Amino acid sequence: MQMRGTATEMQARNIIRGKDIADYSVRNPQGEDLGTIKDVVIDTSEGCIAYAALSFGGILGLGDKLFAVPWEALRYNATDDTFVLDMPRERLENAPGFDKDNWPTTAERGWLTGMYSHYGYTPYWERRSER
Repeated sequence: MQMRGTATEMQARNIIRGKDIADYSVRNPQGEDLGTIKDVVIDTSEGCIAYAALSFGGILGLGDKLFAVPWEALRYNATDDTFVLDMPRERLENAPGFDKDNWPTTAERGWLTGMYSHYGYTPYWERRSER
């Protein structure tokens, strides 16, 4: 799958439609496959991306679990058209996840705080109040 445009064009415009990142591969810096992005979840009250939903652990989409990952933990790699998540595979395997048929339906702060903490990031609503 290729993003719309060359790597140089993608780096220059720095924006992407949410539907265009579905099924993009995610790897760690060592090149290990960490799954694929299934969607991004937007917190409409804060006006920002709450997290990316990463599919990991299944075979051909069966039995996989979804993991919420802070958007800022992902970095686009134009060289191989993937996203990079700088963490060991084992840390992702131990992350809090959810069933692909039972997504969290609210921006519940307790759940989100635990998810951000697992990855070592400050929740987006706390960063906004620091500005």
